[in-house]
Amino acid sequence: MTLKQHFTEHPASVDETYFEHFKVAARFARCLTIAAGAAAVHAVIPSMCTKTASERICELHSEMTAGKRGAARSLESAA
Repeated sequence: MTLKQHFTEHPASVDETYFEHFKVAARFARCLTIAAGAAAVHAVIPSMCTKTASERICELHSEMTAGKRGAARSLESAA
């Protein structure tokens, strides 16, 4: 794999440019960081953030597996 392919192959598989993919992946990372914080708060104080992390993770999963992203993921797992 060439150096350029490391930056373009996967984004192209989900019909995105490198920068479009960067924005999506960075947003996912931010959302997961917030969900992790909520889970940490819940670990210490079980009555707080009882559904925050799990709901956000389910939302992100639905987004990731919908449309072209889901089709691309299905093709990748079949390979």
